[in-house]
Amino acid sequence: MKKIAVLGLGTMGGPMASNLLKKGYEVTVYNRTTEKCNPLVAEGAVAAKTPKEAAHGQSLVITMVSNDASINDIYYGENGIFAGVIDGTTIIDCSTISPDLAKKLAADATALDCSFLDAPVTGSKPAAIDGSLVFMVGGDAVTIESQMDVFETLGKKVIPMGENGNGAVAKLAHNTIVGINNVALAEGFAIASKSGIPADAFLDLVKLGSAGSKAAELKGRKIIEHDFTNQFSLALMLKDLKLASSLTDNTGVPAPMLNLAKSMFQSGAAKGYGDEDLSAVVKIYEAYIEQQINGKPLA
Repeated sequence: MKKIAVLGLGTMGGPMASNLLKKGYEVTVYNRTTEKCNPLVAEGAVAAKTPKEAAHGQSLVITMVSNDASINDIYYGENGIFAGVIDGTTIIDCSTISPDLAKKLAADATALDCSFLDAPVTGSKPAAIDGSLVFMVGGDAVTIESQMDVFETLGKKVIPMGENGNGAVAKLAHNTIVGINNVALAEGFAIASKSGIPADAFLDLVKLGSAGSKAAELKGRKIIEHDFTNQFSLALMLKDLKLASSLTDNTGVPAPMLNLAKSMFQSGAAKGYGDEDLSAVVKIYEAYIEQQINGKPLA
């Protein structure tokens, strides 16, 4: 069995590490908030004090953290992953980061005689828990094949995207659609609600009609029940849309819908909804409707 280090034990990384343990892999874990290691240690993992310690001697290192800054923190420096890996280690980053950083990580890994895959995921918390994630992977086909046992433990599908950095690009393009779809769902609910349409009936229509989407399946009930417990946070979606916006600026692709969706999530973050589920973007519409009903000007 491979010796695997998992660094980043948040909403996604924690369940991923747990699934590897259940499959019988020898797992070392690291998280900046050390208390998040405790449940996995109880399941049989070994906790490391630094990224360097976590990575040393492992055949595979998996990282799942929130942003570019966090990646730089755990990969570089005297206590970083690159200071601890040995020749032949494979590194898989499952975070959503900028394509340029993914390419840099790949080049720096290669310089250390290691292999690197940028392999962000889709599926959010429920899929991380039940091992049904979808991986979009940038990197060498031989390296991907060598890690299929791990990918199959954690997910239901691996989609090769080409060279390093392409996994990151695919994730940003994908999450552009996710962000736009969730704003569209919230807007549709607002129109129906303001006109007196029963919410349950409207959700049935959306799911059965041409407006059907994963957003409706995953977030429709959350909107109706006002359950914004976090599966994928509004703040993380905003971060991804900002990265996507930067990518479109660099490539020259027009992205008016992306920019409108980004502005809605920015409004949600400004109102303090960042730590809630991304479906909390509907609260922007709810506030507008309430202000209209009460005759108050929109703030």
